[in-house]
Amino acid sequence: MKSEALFAYFPKMTVKRFREGVAAFGSPDAFFFASNQEIKKQLPWDENFIDQFVAWREDLDINRIKKILAQEKISILTQDDDAYPPLLKQIYDPPFCLFIRGTLDLRNQYPIAVVGTRKCSNYGTQITHEIVTGLAQHGLTIVSGLALGIDGIAHEATLKAGGTTIAVLGSGINRHHIYPAVHKQLAERIIEKNGAVISEYPPGSLPSKFTFPRRNRIIAGITLGTLVIEAADKSGALITSSYALEHGREIFAVPHPITSPTGTGPNKLLKEGAQMVTSASDIIDVLNLNELKTFTQNASIIPDSREEAAILEHLSREPIHVDVLTKNSGLTSREVNSTLTLMEMKGKVRNIGNMHYVVAR
Repeated sequence: MKSEALFAYFPKMTVKRFREGVAAFGSPDAFFFASNQEIKKQLPWDENFIDQFVAWREDLDINRIKKILAQEKISILTQDDDAYPPLLKQIYDPPFCLFIRGTLDLRNQYPIAVVGTRKCSNYGTQITHEIVTGLAQHGLTIVSGLALGIDGIAHEATLKAGGTTIAVLGSGINRHHIYPAVHKQLAERIIEKNGAVISEYPPGSLPSKFTFPRRNRIIAGITLGTLVIEAADKSGALITSSYALEHGREIFAVPHPITSPTGTGPNKLLKEGAQMVTSASDIIDVLNLNELKTFTQNASIIPDSREEAAILEHLSREPIHVDVLTKNSGLTSREVNSTLTLMEMKGKVRNIGNMHYVVAR
């Protein structure tokens, strides 16, 4: 087992300390197995900290760690591995170890981060579905944080479009510690569909107010750019975008009405020079990825019946209430509701909440 992975289990081992140790001893293995006196001689660390590390190392049950990793089907990537994300290597403080469930190989891929608030609006929900579906159908890999709200919607939309998505956690990735717990099944579906759930924290690690910002640097660092869908002025999504800016990556933002409390973040980014996004093609154009397959436009939705045709005539990207749809279509309430149910099952329309509908693609 690689020493890098073992270091990850020591709670106080930061990227900076790991680098200092490797620089002093020449390799992760030499650093890990160095004696107490050698460490004190080579590194200008607090003696109490060194004593804590050595005591922790002596009590470490490596066989138990291996058993858990095998049971959970967790693999490990270090910076020496070919499959370590190439863009992530370029940031200031890339993780020295990544724990992975699923498939992670972003070589020759086009990863894009999609982030936003946990308390998203109907508008944010609708736009996330639209843009992420387009990006996934273009072949881009969608990266997000598995959180409630925009993150979860982005993962779901990618899977529904047949795309690949990566979830980056601020906790352990073993089944019992997936956070939030309500997204455990979503995590499993991501893995089943050739995606991955990843973290720099070992199995059993709990999330904290410190791990989430650190997680956000990975989301930004692993991708070509970050799309902020919806976020308040002080938000984790804006932390991710600030990391993207530090790393020289593109920042994209969706415009919002100036009265929207969860639109202040994206609007602020736009004022500061972020790329404005109203469709997937905006991102495709900025990243010069136009050689990817063409996105299917809304106009390609073909009605399968007279009722569907009457409903599609009045549907657009602008939400419309089912009662207004009934009045405008000339159909009965029963016909509209039953037809909408069938159309939603076919992926033609989407209920974005409170019985408001939009075209789904």
